[in-house]
Amino acid sequence: MLTSLPNLLTYARILMVPAMVGALYLEGDKAHWIALALFILAAITDYFDGYFARAWQQVSSLGRMLDPIADKLLVAAALLMLVANGTISWDSVLAAVVILAREILVSGLREFLAGVRVSVPVSQLAKWKTAIQMAAIGFLLAGPAGDKVIPYITQTGTLLLWIAALLTLYTGYDYLKAGLTHVISEDEASAAPQPSPNNPDGSRP
Repeated sequence: MLTSLPNLLTYARILMVPAMVGALYLEGDKAHWIALALFILAAITDYFDGYFARAWQQVSSLGRMLDPIADKLLVAAALLMLVANGTISWDSVLAAVVILAREILVSGLREFLAGVRVSVPVSQLAKWKTAIQMAAIGFLLAGPAGDKVIPYITQTGTLLLWIAALLTLYTGYDYLKAGLTHVISEDEASAAPQPSPNNPDGSRP
């Protein structure tokens, strides 16, 4: 399963992350176009690795582990570089911070909830959030180069980034609520009086 096609596509997506970062260090419009092409290619592999894994029954533990890691590396690297090169202006950095913070929070909560066998299904709104977020990053990667072809590409990307950030706050609440509900119920259960031979029902004397 290490060399199954779905896993190979995931490996490729991870390798595209440093390639995309390196492209943004190039000069001129080619930096934006190469970075955008790599981002789009990575997004395509994200779709097909899941598709082939399900269609060919090649779902593996390694794939389930690496797939979300690859997604978050791609998003985080793109946002950090877009802030660094000034495409995301300082008045919109908060939107990028909210998205990155949510990615970290959800990763930790998913790991915790998986350990206690609590499942939080992905909502339709969360899927829309992801689509808007990826579109925003794509527009921003095109940046000034894209503005020369279609006006206001950067402004559109910034607007979509803020929309994604607001949806991020809303959808992230589902994971936070599930995690806190389970933690609180566990704490209450551990704090409850324990039964003993002289007090089998656990009630106070």
